[in-house]
Amino acid sequence: MKTKILTFLLFVFTTSVLVTNPIFSQGQNDPWTPQQLLAPADLAKVLNNPKTAQPIVYSIGMQAIIKNSIDIGPTMRAENLNVLKQKLSKLSKNSQIVVYCGCCPFSRCPNIRPAMELLKSMQFTNYKLLNLPQNVKVDWIDKGYPMSE
Repeated sequence: MKTKILTFLLFVFTTSVLVTNPIFSQGQNDPWTPQQLLAPADLAKVLNNPKTAQPIVYSIGMQAIIKNSIDIGPTMRAENLNVLKQKLSKLSKNSQIVVYCGCCPFSRCPNIRPAMELLKSMQFTNYKLLNLPQNVKVDWIDKGYPMSE
């Protein structure tokens, strides 16, 4: 587990340094609404309660760190975005879906926009973006929320 976290932290640092393109700036053209942002505490509460309907959680960053999440890989890469598209094509349009990356602040994340645009273009109706404005370490791991084993 420590190796997994260290590998992820190295990715977070590298991505934060390398991704500085202004195309990744957060703003009014983001492909999500404020209502589509899911608070980490809310997802953690659901994941910790097996009696609650569980969403399908996709990791669209480097690795699946959150409990029960499915690793897609960085969706800035076309091949990973295609993997996500294939998985989504098997679901009903009203499936409860959560996507997250957490590599860096939203303003610079190269993965969340392609994934959210894909969900929108495929006409899904019940999808959320996990609100990790800093990164998954600060906004999830450091808070002790449920992690994959």
